[in-house]
Amino acid sequence: MVEFLAKRPHMIPAIAAAAMLFYATGDHPYGYYQLLRVVVCVSALVATWVAVQEEIVWAIWVFGAIAVLFNPLIPVHLNKETWRYIDGLSGVLFVVGGVLVARKAPPAPEED
Repeated sequence: MVEFLAKRPHMIPAIAAAAMLFYATGDHPYGYYQLLRVVVCVSALVATWVAVQEEIVWAIWVFGAIAVLFNPLIPVHLNKETWRYIDGLSGVLFVVGGVLVARKAPPAPEED
């Protein structure tokens, strides 16, 4: 498990974001959705940063789009039903994308 997380440091925020996104499909106070925007945006930015470092183009686009969609500074206003679908899909993308995006192992030291 430690090796898994060492290759995927973005998994901890991704799991937190996914859990909050799946929970968000219910009815909650507006404050929860404000917190959700911050957590999801930050988690998506972390995943995007790892994808940029590892040059994983599809993940840069997916998590960059999630970060823009959930940004708390300029919120995107959609109806509740649309957000439920987006929340569920984004949660799945965090789980699947978090597993697929991995840091490359450092090269093994040369032995003399």
